[in-house]
Amino acid sequence: MAFNLGGSNGRGRRYGGGTLSEMNVVPLVDVVLVLLIIFMITAQAMEFGLEIEVPKVKQEKASSEDLPVVSVTRSGEVYLADKPVNINELADKVRAQYGKNGKAVYVRADKATSWDTAVQVIDILGRAKIDVRIVTTTQEDTRRRR
Repeated sequence: MAFNLGGSNGRGRRYGGGTLSEMNVVPLVDVVLVLLIIFMITAQAMEFGLEIEVPKVKQEKASSEDLPVVSVTRSGEVYLADKPVNINELADKVRAQYGKNGKAVYVRADKATSWDTAVQVIDILGRAKIDVRIVTTTQEDTRRRR
């Protein structure tokens, strides 16, 4: 970038001595806005990473705690924070990874999963003296999404 603010060479502005270069920011703003829109659309799909449809209930308990999440998929696979885990090692892994926060966990089970698998997960965590909190969604939330 060259700046020439006057006639140090004696010619003055009349002969092209007054050029001033500027950066065009319009394409930069366009790209940033497109990226912002893409991230806004995809952020909703990246809630937990696993696609699990939890059961619907009429009332909702508000909780602001940040606890570990144990997920049970339709096929009966068990995940701890989006990582597959053996159901027999679940309680030990919760305690090892979360220490003090490992006293309670959220259990998200798909509504189409086998009841037997969900109960086994709850039983294993209960025997290990870990408080189990079941994740559900309200019926009103499902109406808003449609």
